[in-house]
Amino acid sequence: MNISENITFPEASQEDRSLAIREALRNAIVDRRLAPGTKLSESEVGALFSVSRTVARAALQMLAFEGLVRIERNRGAFVSNPSPDEARQIFASRRLIEPGIIAAAVERITAADIEQFRRQLEEEQRHINERGPSARRAEIKASGDFHLMLASVAGNVILQKFMDELVGRSSLVIALYGRSGISSCGHNEHLAILDALEKGDAAQASQLMLHHIDHIEADLDLQLKQGFALKDALALT
Repeated sequence: MNISENITFPEASQEDRSLAIREALRNAIVDRRLAPGTKLSESEVGALFSVSRTVARAALQMLAFEGLVRIERNRGAFVSNPSPDEARQIFASRRLIEPGIIAAAVERITAADIEQFRRQLEEEQRHINERGPSARRAEIKASGDFHLMLASVAGNVILQKFMDELVGRSSLVIALYGRSGISSCGHNEHLAILDALEKGDAAQASQLMLHHIDHIEADLDLQLKQGFALKDALALT
C-alpha cells in the first residue's frame, strides 16, 4: 500500500499530522513491515511525510509511550526489540488480565454487543480470505480489535489502555519471533470465545481465552526475522 496516497495534511494541525504519522508507523510495525531494531530517523520520517522534524518527533514519542519504539539518547529512535524474557512477560500479563476482562464482560455484554462482535468476526474472516498487503494489515488489525472490543465491553477504561498496549506489543513480539505467517489470533478461537460469552459461561470463555493465548505464544520460535528499510516498509515514493 502506498501510504502517501492515504495521508494528506490540508489544513491539518501539527497534532493531527503527528497522529496520522503515528498510525502509519504503528501499522508498519504491527503488520511486520518494520522489523524490531529498525532505526526511525526523525529527519527521514519527516522527509517521507513532508513534515517538520518536530512533527515527526511527536509521532515517535507517541509510539515510545506505547512501548513500540525506544528512544535512546544521542542515538535516536528504534523499533522496539523485545527480548525473549520480555516476550514471555507480555503473554504472562495477558494471561493475568484477559480472564478478568472476560469475567467483567460476561456481566455487561448485551445482545447488541454480540451482534457487533459477529460483524467484526465476519470482517476478520473476509480479510483472511483476501490476498495482498492491505488485506493482511486489515486481518491483523481485526484480530487485535477482537481483544480490544472485549476490554471495551468490560467497561474498565484503565484495562482498555493496558490491552491497547499489550495487543500492540504482542504484535511486535510476533513480528520478531513468530514461526508462521498465519494471523496471530485464531479466527475459530475467537468464535468459540464469543459463543461462550453469549451463553454467559465465564469459566468456559476464560479457559478458551487462556488456550488462545497459549496458542499464540506456542507459535514463537525466538528467531530474529529480517524486515525492510523504513522507506520500503512504508511504501512511500
